[in-house]
Amino acid sequence: MQALDVLLNRVSVPRLVEPAPTQAQRDVLFAAAMRAPDHGHLQPWRFLTVEGAAREQMGELLAEAAKLQEGEVTEAAIDKARNGPLRAPLVVVVIARLQDHVKYPKSEQMLAAGCAAHGILLAAYAQGIGAVWRTGDLAYSPHVAKGLGLAEGEKVIAFLYLGTPLKEPRVAEKVDLAEFVSTWPGNA
Repeated sequence: MQALDVLLNRVSVPRLVEPAPTQAQRDVLFAAAMRAPDHGHLQPWRFLTVEGAAREQMGELLAEAAKLQEGEVTEAAIDKARNGPLRAPLVVVVIARLQDHVKYPKSEQMLAAGCAAHGILLAAYAQGIGAVWRTGDLAYSPHVAKGLGLAEGEKVIAFLYLGTPLKEPRVAEKVDLAEFVSTWPGNA
């Protein structure tokens, strides 16, 4: 697949089934992530792979975090949290490793980690792997961070669900670029 085809046509694929990406495919996914723009070469990211029975354990962790949320939490919300990791045979947790640095602010590091996550999605699409990026409030829960073993300065920024598309991915809709691109005339 040509690079521009991937960039112009990648779509989220939310309905995923077995098999998960092979080890060779995963190597490509993570190699693509490492090509993210990275001012200062800090590599402010890391990844956790969750599959098999570990997805059920992650679901329990998310359910516990849901119960700890403020306000009334319904059983449906707890069940949704519990079943979330079962949406795909492989979940990649993308973690931003934010470092104090005099020249490279944490906001830039967060963007770089997001680009690494996007690199995984692009590489997945290029290999015919279905993928979707989901987070939600529970991704930012201190309980989830602790349960996943995050260190100080680390934050979950994405749960990437990967697997075999249940059906043919949809066609990317065409966008009117004029709604998003304009010319700055400078100070006249």
